[in-house]
Amino acid sequence: MNDASPDKPGFDSFLHSVADAGLDWLLRRVGADGRGMGGKPDDMCRELLSTRGEASGTALARRLLDVYESMDRGARRGFFRILRDNYHVDPDTVLDRARDYVLRRDDETFARLVATVEPPRQELFRRLNMAPDGTGALVRMRSDLLEEVRGDPSLKAVESDLHHLLASWFNRGFLTLRRIDWQTPAAVLETLIENESVHEMRGWGDLRRRLARDRRCFAFVHGALPDDPLVFVEIALTRGLATDIDAIIGPDREEIDPADADTAIFYSINNCHEGLKGISFGNFLLKQVVLDMARELPGLDTYATLSPVPGFRGWLEKTGGTAAGLMTGDEQVLVKALDREGWQDDAVLVGELRPVLERMIAHYLMKAKRGNDPLDAVARFHLRNGARLEQINWLGDRSAERLRQSAGFLVNYVYDPRSIERNHEDYVKNHRIVASRAVRRLL
Repeated sequence: MNDASPDKPGFDSFLHSVADAGLDWLLRRVGADGRGMGGKPDDMCRELLSTRGEASGTALARRLLDVYESMDRGARRGFFRILRDNYHVDPDTVLDRARDYVLRRDDETFARLVATVEPPRQELFRRLNMAPDGTGALVRMRSDLLEEVRGDPSLKAVESDLHHLLASWFNRGFLTLRRIDWQTPAAVLETLIENESVHEMRGWGDLRRRLARDRRCFAFVHGALPDDPLVFVEIALTRGLATDIDAIIGPDREEIDPADADTAIFYSINNCHEGLKGISFGNFLLKQVVLDMARELPGLDTYATLSPVPGFRGWLEKTGGTAAGLMTGDEQVLVKALDREGWQDDAVLVGELRPVLERMIAHYLMKAKRGNDPLDAVARFHLRNGARLEQINWLGDRSAERLRQSAGFLVNYVYDPRSIERNHEDYVKNHRIVASRAVRRLL
């Protein structure tokens, strides 16, 4: 028996055949341009919610998504406002059903209450997902929504409903870990080049070096988007803890035998879909990759990151170290040299800056807070996952972007399998940042 599933090649063509079967019915009924429904997206949404046939529903979903894709930004904004105004919950009905449940307290009235508190637009999104590539279209739609919410916060409810559904459809149980190498189809490799946001890839030659035999790349993929990675991580196999990004991605680096490596350095992790923002994949990806690499290369005894500190310069310039008396007046004047082009090549200046900035970045990572969590987003991610703040690396990245963001600092976070869970619990429950003695000494 040949089971059809979303990650098998024939499934997409099957969906298209179902949609085509309903398309003749749809065109006869409404006309090729939708004029039979007044050409209005609202009418098409209502038609989709009311239809019961699988073929007709699939065809309607495909047609509505085609109409949406053809809209300009203003028309899409109007479509989202239709979803906001016409497909929300009815407060009076919710109150009536809640009163019924308070009086009767049985499963039947509870089920009616639950059905009432779900906005109809959630069911509309589910039906749109019936279309071929419906999942990908909805991911792109949420990307548009996130952009519109910035200018019109009243659309947040619509965005939240779509986020809720995508978080369910893209949970860890539906994701597959995939090794990416030079034999991977070119379309997938191109996705890596386009979505590398931590250390820019400069073309195919750069990508090939990052997929060398002493390098690894893994991605999570979803059955509905089998050739479109959701998130990917790049890894360098090294001897010892890497402290400089050029030693990892530089064109003249020395390649080693993977069997000789004792350390895996996670140096770049990237999300590929803006429409899946806020749906966490990275923590699961790192833990799964550690397990897989431990089986492949039992000689590895250290798993660590080489991470940027994107908020350090902004914090330093905002506080100037004065809020907590962290710098003397002379040190504040000295730090202004960071605005000078080429400061990193002045040996005397570098020698004066280093102790001041190392003390400041240690304070930023350990003491600067957003509520009970570190102010730095990268630190929040790794510490919540159970990593240890291991080492601060002076001028670990001399690229223009990193000099602007963090004065060139990079940080090692170590994932020790023996303490990950304990560190995670300590961070979540007690807001404790686990750091090495070397980092604490900098304070």
